[in-house]
Amino acid sequence: MRGVVMLMGCLAISGCARIKSIGQEPEFTPPQTSVEAMAMMSPTNSLDAYAPQPATASLWAGDRESLLGDRRAIQRGDIFTVVIEINDRAEISNSSDRNRSGSQQMSVPSLFGVPQRINENLPAGASLDPAVQLNSSSSSSGDGSVRRNEKLTLRVAATIVDVLPNGVLSIQGTQEVRVNFELRELLVSGYVRPEDITRQNEITYDKIASARISYGGRGQITDMQQPRYGQQALEAVLPF
Repeated sequence: MRGVVMLMGCLAISGCARIKSIGQEPEFTPPQTSVEAMAMMSPTNSLDAYAPQPATASLWAGDRESLLGDRRAIQRGDIFTVVIEINDRAEISNSSDRNRSGSQQMSVPSLFGVPQRINENLPAGASLDPAVQLNSSSSSSGDGSVRRNEKLTLRVAATIVDVLPNGVLSIQGTQEVRVNFELRELLVSGYVRPEDITRQNEITYDKIASARISYGGRGQITDMQQPRYGQQALEAVLPF
């Protein structure tokens, strides 16, 4: 009974949270509290790349501020672009068939005359010859198939949030787009090598180690697509 009361209380609290969002647009996540903002506001590991360079008239200077300088992201707080182009297709088909049959029989035609004496006391038609006879058969068959087709093309700006001791860059990027009462969220995080970042300051998703890519949303459409809390609770506890 106590568990039921606690469950009803949780459902009531969740319902109150939904009531507060009625007629309201989903709010953006404050950018000032993100990990990216903290990385940009904190000092970088090395400021040599941003130190003022002596004035020069040469077009071939190699500093980051020059015309031909290398502007790829290399330090904490730097920004670059992650290109996500996923076009996966997989198809798996399995089929299995199994048959088995068996037969067992035990007869006692003569055992010191015991079967004959027992047969006299058995009902009509019953005897110990055969004493035990078993027949069994089983068959099973199964078919299974999986077909998946996914296509996703996105571009998002990510920030270097940390430089690991081995030089690998820890990155994180977020993007939120609100259309009417639906907020679409894109989250990207992982680890990249500095040499995998192109001269255009971009990197493809397949070069991100431990990549975590999430594309979802919150708002009225997402809320309507989700089962109610009570339905989810019943589906979790009902055995059938």
